[in-house]
Amino acid sequence: MSRPQIGRELGLFDAVMVGLGGGLGVEIFVLLNYASDIQVAGSAVVFALFLSGLTNLLYMLSYCELGSAIPEVGSEYTYAKVAFGGVTAFLAGWLRWLSSLFGAALAAVGFAIYLDALISPFSLNVPLTAALIVIILAALEVRGLKKMGIIIPVLLIATFIGFIAGGLLHGFTPKPLLPQTPNDLSGVFLATVYTVPMFLGVRAITASGARIKDPGKNIPRALILSAIVMILINCCVAYVAVGVVPTEALTGLARSPSPLVALAARTIQLPPLPLGTWEALVNVVGISAALVSLTTAMMVQSSITIGLSRDGYFPKALLSFHKRFKTPFLTIIVNSLFIVSFAATGVVVFLGYVASFASILVFILVNFSLMKLRATKPHLERPFKAPLYPLTPLAGIIVAPWLLAFPIVLAEENAVSAFALSLSMLAMAFLVYHLRMAGRYRLQIAVGGVGLGMGICVALLAYLVNTGFELLATLRVPFYVLVLVSVVTIVAAILNVATRAHKIF
Repeated sequence: MSRPQIGRELGLFDAVMVGLGGGLGVEIFVLLNYASDIQVAGSAVVFALFLSGLTNLLYMLSYCELGSAIPEVGSEYTYAKVAFGGVTAFLAGWLRWLSSLFGAALAAVGFAIYLDALISPFSLNVPLTAALIVIILAALEVRGLKKMGIIIPVLLIATFIGFIAGGLLHGFTPKPLLPQTPNDLSGVFLATVYTVPMFLGVRAITASGARIKDPGKNIPRALILSAIVMILINCCVAYVAVGVVPTEALTGLARSPSPLVALAARTIQLPPLPLGTWEALVNVVGISAALVSLTTAMMVQSSITIGLSRDGYFPKALLSFHKRFKTPFLTIIVNSLFIVSFAATGVVVFLGYVASFASILVFILVNFSLMKLRATKPHLERPFKAPLYPLTPLAGIIVAPWLLAFPIVLAEENAVSAFALSLSMLAMAFLVYHLRMAGRYRLQIAVGGVGLGMGICVALLAYLVNTGFELLATLRVPFYVLVLVSVVTIVAAILNVATRAHKIF
């Protein structure tokens, strides 16, 4: 039986709105604080945003070629699967899942921050509120929650236009857009790294590639148009925000609970609307953007989880659907638990870096996939070809490690801890893949061998404790407990291996 075909009902305008809907999310509302801090980039954040926008545009050129040539569901995972298969495809799916996980956690924290600003002078517990909104949306998603269409992107664009116009007409003071000294460049580059997630959402267009009319033309056009519009909007909003807010307010902004956009909106007036209107509107739009980002990230994460489970990388149990609501309830619950655990940290910069880390590694794999397909499938129909090949994908591959390493070289606190977590999650990806490839019985022998080794080690430890070994004098575990653990572990390991031997013979 052939699989049902997905209808191609999205034209160029719809595709652009999909990209802007993914790009104009919560990131612009929560990531500007750190980047605009006087100790980071200050008013030169506009230049940093321009650089991060150009970086995103560079990557989107590779997405344009692959999206037009392979306009299927799955995006990065599909590209890597067609080009490499195996561990590379799994890694692309895992990293995309990871970026959605931390993107959702970031959106949940953004929701809590803007809700707290909206109900001021009352105060909310931001981590707790972030965790609660994830739980609420997960329950709604189990019941079949549908994401909003183009309403929120249109509302966001309209609000930003009013924000920019009102700021330029009321209280705006021009500030330097470029770093003033060579020493300021490090802060600008640091801001560039942390603002890259503000542009990444436009790749949602490729995830909808199977629904776009004439994908060979409309996917590249929509990606490039969306990326350019995102540069204009983000740079203009940041330019007005740092121009309206006094310079002294930019000091310590990275640790301020008040979002920069909301601070700027307090002084913006656009007649006939009274003063304070734009602050309330920005807070409402920020909450709306956070909800859209969160629901979208949760749905993307569920889609990726189902794909990896269907291919055997994740447990098949995650493919279970609710009998009444026809939704992958177990996948939603498991993913939501991960989101809640990280959203509860409430640390915006930390979450932003991990989301950026995973996305940048995905970009590396996308560029390698492009080069591999150029070499192995030269006759693949490519309505759009990345210009200046192979310089374009090579530049993307070279830029990526620099983006990842720069905050680490500067020993930025959040980046160091986030980098360590990212590496551990990457190591977990390889562990999951190789356990899956090992098969049940090989895994059984491995577990049995590990158990036998652990049992022997515990037995040795019990012996040393019983003989009064000086280095273990502070160990307060009773001797008989260690003996019991050793015996149980060794017997379980022997039975495990013996069961496998019986199956062989």
